[in-house]
Amino acid sequence: MPKTTGQMKTTLRFYTETIEVSRLSAHAFFEAGDESYKGKRFFWQNKEKTFTLVGLGHAHIFSNELEDTRYSDIATKWKKICQTSLKEKVDVSPILFGGFSFDPKNKIASEWDTFPSSFFVVSTFQLVIKNEQAYVSIHYITDEEESSEAFERLRMERDALIHTAQVKELKVHAKPSLIGREDRLKDEYLQAVEEVTSQIRNNVVNKVVIGRSLKLTFDDTFASSTAIYNASMEQPESYLFGLEKDDKIFFGATPERLVKVENGHVQSAGLAGSVRRGKNSMEDKELGDTLLSDRKNLGEHQFVVDMIRKVFNQYCEDVKIPSRPKLMKVRDIQHLFTPIEGKIKKEASLFEFVESLHPTPALGGEPRREAVAIIRESEQMNRGYYAAPIGWINAEGDGEFAVGIRSALLENQHAYLFAGGGIVAESSSLEEFEETRVKFRPMLRTLGGNMNE
Repeated sequence: MPKTTGQMKTTLRFYTETIEVSRLSAHAFFEAGDESYKGKRFFWQNKEKTFTLVGLGHAHIFSNELEDTRYSDIATKWKKICQTSLKEKVDVSPILFGGFSFDPKNKIASEWDTFPSSFFVVSTFQLVIKNEQAYVSIHYITDEEESSEAFERLRMERDALIHTAQVKELKVHAKPSLIGREDRLKDEYLQAVEEVTSQIRNNVVNKVVIGRSLKLTFDDTFASSTAIYNASMEQPESYLFGLEKDDKIFFGATPERLVKVENGHVQSAGLAGSVRRGKNSMEDKELGDTLLSDRKNLGEHQFVVDMIRKVFNQYCEDVKIPSRPKLMKVRDIQHLFTPIEGKIKKEASLFEFVESLHPTPALGGEPRREAVAIIRESEQMNRGYYAAPIGWINAEGDGEFAVGIRSALLENQHAYLFAGGGIVAESSSLEEFEETRVKFRPMLRTLGGNMNE
């Protein structure tokens, strides 16, 4: 029998059942939901490839258009439904997956208009692959008193989805042809960098991250499963994520963890300062060594580390931060990287860490509030979920959020790519423009664009 549940004052009942499956591809399971659940799926794989998560269908949605209380709103609703409904210990914890917009106060109309300030879902069918074991869970949240018949139908559908994923070949290899490419608001971007650099030199702020957007057009619809599969092949050393909403999917292969909470242990990372990869190992080493001693990039990086240290000192004990950054090398880019960890010293939830850390100076600037206000005015675009927290939390409060960079929003035959760079007193608008071109490469490679244009 499904495990349940108990009753909320709203009369919602939460039923869940999990089975172990001997062999199951996460990509195949995601694709198996294409017919019935297109627009209602998500995908996540951590950087270490030790945890993979796929969701098909919406058992329940938590969303809001709030500004200052959006994190606590989601946290409270999730905690309430877990505490009130999940009375028994379950085999695999139900997971809430979703994301927040970068800046809920940005009201510029854009391709992101259907995405609310906060959007999280409990999937109807949840696949978790951990330690090479695969588990498929059914989640059924209802106000109906009698659910056995409906749950039996979900069992039959679960078995059909598993069968499809196990026996059908993946259809995710073909990319539609790229027929159009547009640097959106290029002149406005260059002007914004010049204006922000001037403000920094006048000590208005210390650093501001200015982003820009690239629009791609294809000769056919670019399927979600194709995009995620190709991203996994092109960027195997990164977090992989995809969040569908209606006819769009926000997906990416990001190198940057925002925060992870597991059994009272918290991890984050400073990731700021970057340079391209070399054409050979010798050039690669020279570029990396230069990055490790570059004053501009080290200054950018230190802003990030100092801000994360402040948050960790507030919520954690036994905080560990290396004295100098090291290099994180992914396929197209080298980054300055500082891992940060600690133990939670008081009852701080994962969502409190997300709220306190977003945006870090690597994505927003320093001071944070002033930098975000300048971004809102200067960029003249809406970042949507780009550079914002995306991730998951389970019923026990453990989970992980990454930063939605190296990403794109897919909508049928169009893709919207986003990239940005930290502006400081020494910045040059043309050099910053070239840096964003490097940061577009992971998504351009995934989507089939020409990286040398």
